[in-house]
Amino acid sequence: MTDRKQTIAITGASGMVGTALANVLRESGHTPLRITRTASEPKEGSIVWDATSGLRDPSQLESVDTVVHLAGENIAGGRWTAALKDRIRRSRVEGTRSLVKSIAAIAHRPKTFVCASAIGFYGERGDTLLDEDAVAGEGFLADVCREWEHEADAASGLGLRVVKVRIGVVLSRKGGALAKMLLPFKLGAGGIIGSGKQYWSWIGLHDLVRAIAFCVEHDSIHGPVNAVSPNSMTNYDFTKGVGRALHRPTLFPLPAFVAKLVLGEMASELLLSSARVTPKKLQAQGFEFRYPELVGCLEHELS
Repeated sequence: MTDRKQTIAITGASGMVGTALANVLRESGHTPLRITRTASEPKEGSIVWDATSGLRDPSQLESVDTVVHLAGENIAGGRWTAALKDRIRRSRVEGTRSLVKSIAAIAHRPKTFVCASAIGFYGERGDTLLDEDAVAGEGFLADVCREWEHEADAASGLGLRVVKVRIGVVLSRKGGALAKMLLPFKLGAGGIIGSGKQYWSWIGLHDLVRAIAFCVEHDSIHGPVNAVSPNSMTNYDFTKGVGRALHRPTLFPLPAFVAKLVLGEMASELLLSSARVTPKKLQAQGFEFRYPELVGCLEHELS
């Protein structure tokens, strides 16, 4: 681990994860900078970019130690039409490519490139325990993640340490999967999805941003890193845990055919697919989860 304080530029800095990460980095003495889209007025101290063309002024990265790339189209924003799938892919693959090209255009480059990815990389894998050495799976998300990570790897050819953070289901009341679950569960309408046997690999927002900061600060970490709790669980156990945390019954299951009818391909890959992922690399490097158990994590995130 290095104790030096860094200047860290973040894409997606206004999102749920980016905002929380910037706060954690600031508390640790680092200086976070926003990489913001050209569609909005840039704030003081921010860097302007476009996901297609890259940074407006790449030289602004010459004073940056680390780039953290979190930006991308919301994969759970609606039914996966052909147009939405294209936006999901382009926002990640082309966005990462343009960012790396901007880094290549400057003489004094950052030392580290931390790029978000997702456990969708593994596809449908049943109850097989998956660490960072597991091969990519099949399906739309697996294909996107594989291309996404390939573009991130190009930064290693520029001399940067590259970390690809494969993020699981993020739990926070501020957004993501948990925020969408809260209302039906509070109304007593929560229940298992499909068979309930599919593994969901999750992580609380607080532990996720700490894990990303850990990757920034530890020069020994490189390549793929699974950002999930060490306690992945079946959808059945996950559902019962949410019910316990909210003190609500979980009596209304969502059959697989209904999920597919309503959400189409997105249901198959996000809700019904099974990926039992383990954070082997984080644990080997000494990262300690604050909230490794589901109920404790939910109580913290909902407090």
